[in-house]
Amino acid sequence: MASHQLLVAPPQALLKPISVPQRLLLGPGPSNLAPRALAAGSLPLIGHMHKEMFQIMDEIKEGIQYVFQTRNPLTLAISGSGHCALEAALFNLLEPGDSFLVGANGVWGQRAADIGERIGARVHRMTKDAGSHHTLQEVEEGLAQHKPVLLFLTHGESSTGVLQPLDGYGELCHRYQCLLLVDSVASLGGAPLYMDQQGIDVLYSGAQKVLSAPPGTAPISFSDRARNKVYARKTKPFSFYLDLKWLANMWGCDGKPRVYHHTTPIVSLYSLRESLALIAEQGLENSWRQHREVTAYLHGRLQGLGLQLFVRDSAIRLPTVTTVAVPAGYDWRDIVSYVMDHFGIEITGGLGPSVGKVLRIGLLGYNATRENVDRVMEALKEALQRCPKKKL
Repeated sequence: MASHQLLVAPPQALLKPISVPQRLLLGPGPSNLAPRALAAGSLPLIGHMHKEMFQIMDEIKEGIQYVFQTRNPLTLAISGSGHCALEAALFNLLEPGDSFLVGANGVWGQRAADIGERIGARVHRMTKDAGSHHTLQEVEEGLAQHKPVLLFLTHGESSTGVLQPLDGYGELCHRYQCLLLVDSVASLGGAPLYMDQQGIDVLYSGAQKVLSAPPGTAPISFSDRARNKVYARKTKPFSFYLDLKWLANMWGCDGKPRVYHHTTPIVSLYSLRESLALIAEQGLENSWRQHREVTAYLHGRLQGLGLQLFVRDSAIRLPTVTTVAVPAGYDWRDIVSYVMDHFGIEITGGLGPSVGKVLRIGLLGYNATRENVDRVMEALKEALQRCPKKKL
């Protein structure tokens, strides 16, 4: 018998069927799910400690090693978003008092610095204007001055549309006894990336961008250098949930019998496995080519409409998320709302240092097609005709 009367009635909204609109997601992420990844979500649930689940996890590890181009044994998927993978990297690599050098040319560097400060690291920001990247000379000056144990760079800065060059940066860091941590959430699968050959010590990404899987899982890999630093810590990581030693065991990375740590998002891992299978079947270089060619087509159409690309140097434009300068006289909110309300297409405004300055258009994975470029350009053209424009 219940000992109390219920104070809260069943919510009326939950007594009706769920309603989700059809949308074309051409913002900086998430992207629309690949049909095979979507179908994987309806597969039967099995236990997170079943041998069949361990087999799926092992296949995911191999897929991550392929898209990262790494042979690192310590490779897995975090149960969380790309932010969670960033925290997993920083919580395990940094201890209070460590010197941490952060490339901040957009919002993701700002977030990394914030997390570093919460840990108690001595954070040194290398701040650049939105639309620019960090040069080898600038990084070497920071390494020499601050003697950090870790450098953070964003490969695909989705808030500004910049693709950070990486060749030579890992070698430079190692010369100064520093580890290199790279965010590839917005670039993985869409731009060339070679973890081992570029000397990247920790690389992480997210499932919801080019991989076109549901948000909530985040590939990550640690080099032997990074692993040794984690295993030589003097203090425990701040988070039990993200403690790499536990995660490494659960993902079969330490050669020991797997022990329960947390319940993984089983269905999301099915979808991640299928998304990695799709890119393996397509071929990584073909995926890079697809994004490069479709985004070049988008750039041509945008310029043909008289719009200006925000990143002036074509060599560092991100081939997955394009930033367009908000045309003079328009409010970006009007354009974004018009495209959504009249065409069911998501594009977004800026984020962090690019707020109010840009529109962002994402061509990510399953969505990276010329047909989708034509659809969003039709919507943009009409928005610029119909949205109010102030006289300058």
